[in-house]
Amino acid sequence: MAGLRLGPLLRYVDWDRGESATVWVEADGPRTVEVRCPDGAGGESPTFRIAGHHYALVPVTGLSPGTETPYGIWLDGEQVWPPPDSHFPPSTIRTPDPGAEAAGPAGAPDVRVSFGSCRWAAPAQGEPDPVGPDALDTLAASLAGGDPAERPDVLLLLGDQVYADEVSADTRDWLAARRDLREPPGAEVADYEEYTRLYYESWLDPEVRWLLSTVPSCMIFDDHDVIDDWNTSAAWQREMRATPWWQERILSALMSYWVHQHLGNLSPAELAADELYATVRAEPDGTEALRKFAAAADADHAFTRWSYRRDFGRTRLLMVDSRAARVLDEQNRAMLDSAGTRWLREQALDGRAAYDHLLIGTSLPWLLPPLVHDAENWDAALCAGVRGHRWARRGEKLRRAADLEHWAAFPDSFGELTRLIAEAGTGEGAPATICVLSGDVHHAYAAEARWPDGTSPAPDSLVLQLTCSPVHNSVPAYMRFVFRFGWSRAGRALGQVLRRHGRLEKTPVSWAKDGGGPWFGNQLMTLDLQGRSSRLRMVQARHDGETGRLETVLDRELTGAGPDPATGR
Repeated sequence: MAGLRLGPLLRYVDWDRGESATVWVEADGPRTVEVRCPDGAGGESPTFRIAGHHYALVPVTGLSPGTETPYGIWLDGEQVWPPPDSHFPPSTIRTPDPGAEAAGPAGAPDVRVSFGSCRWAAPAQGEPDPVGPDALDTLAASLAGGDPAERPDVLLLLGDQVYADEVSADTRDWLAARRDLREPPGAEVADYEEYTRLYYESWLDPEVRWLLSTVPSCMIFDDHDVIDDWNTSAAWQREMRATPWWQERILSALMSYWVHQHLGNLSPAELAADELYATVRAEPDGTEALRKFAAAADADHAFTRWSYRRDFGRTRLLMVDSRAARVLDEQNRAMLDSAGTRWLREQALDGRAAYDHLLIGTSLPWLLPPLVHDAENWDAALCAGVRGHRWARRGEKLRRAADLEHWAAFPDSFGELTRLIAEAGTGEGAPATICVLSGDVHHAYAAEARWPDGTSPAPDSLVLQLTCSPVHNSVPAYMRFVFRFGWSRAGRALGQVLRRHGRLEKTPVSWAKDGGGPWFGNQLMTLDLQGRSSRLRMVQARHDGETGRLETVLDRELTGAGPDPATGR
């Protein structure tokens, strides 16, 4: 009897014509996977094999624009989804209608984008949850209960989809049954098979499984998908590569990410042009080909590009790899290598008249609480030797101890991104909004960027840093104090002291909280984008019986529906 081990996940939905999608699954063996819809739309694909597991990414064609179509999964002609005992509504594929002015009824957004990051797998039903209700579980329950106002057109998962270095008690017991946890890496993931355990634990959660089957998703990794502070510095990388267990860990991390997350980020056209995808599908076992790819990607950050672009009507998303593409040489540190920087610039500036809103997804915030930003700038200067070798050694220790590794810790890259945002938001064809979407820091805030008078270019677009984390995790009380203090007047003053000690120039942009906060809890942000208007909403998961509920803590209009002042459009 055929079985579905994981999935289905609805990944890509076509916004150019509204006629196609992709659906990802893991089967229990070599199978032919079919997606069938009642109206005749569908598709099929044979599985490919990686490390004893069997996966497929099925292209679905023949969908009708502007519709919501239920679908099921068949393996070798046997229906395996939806489960016969499911209490959830049917999984559906909702397609946009590119020929219509709006994707829904009057007043509905052209596109609704929800986002968040940092999700520990929720405990089994009935077990206590030490970090409170899961925002994705709660969103799923709301949608399944028939609340269409909550349904996103796309869900952006901005890193730490799994925690390879902080496993649950159940997974620890499972690891202990496989190997001696007294040997490194101890109660952390060691190989590909152990990574699959993390994805099962996270994505077989019934609510999350149904949610990901019916809401398209875009994903990017952050550090805990591999290990805390992944690629924080050249010294860190050297130390990790000297350990006997690291090579297997990093290769397994990249392999499992490619299979479970990266493939689904790609469009059918990108998949058709992907040589590795063609190879693993053509070979009886694609493990060795994928392993060689992962080894090359780890050895040379320029070997591949994990960043990608998606266009949702007149909204452009640039999802940026803020981890694997780093340049770690202390005198040439960069968040993105030259190819990544060039790609980001080209995608942001290419055909600006084609989009009204630019979203830059990066797991790490561009704009932090001001004191934290100044501390990271200061520490980067110390590590580069501005105060001599003794301070450089202290700076490296502090960088690791305090996780000082965001955009501010890569000052040249921070400046390049700031200038790019200003250029993209200036003059004819400038979008109404440019929003940097981030997670990582286990709290949420919205900050509006402002350029000093006389700056050239100074953007005409509204520029915001929108940070939302975690989906299901926690933050210690002392860190809550640090983050709050980081926004205060006293915190800003302390930051200036650090800047003087680090002999730093003035930051080229300033920013302030917009709408309150910071907020702590399990939460999601949502952008409703229609024409040139935009609205931001944030919800938190609250205890309310067995399912929990979503409580709105922020709801405000960002931009109105007026024309572009530069073009009159």
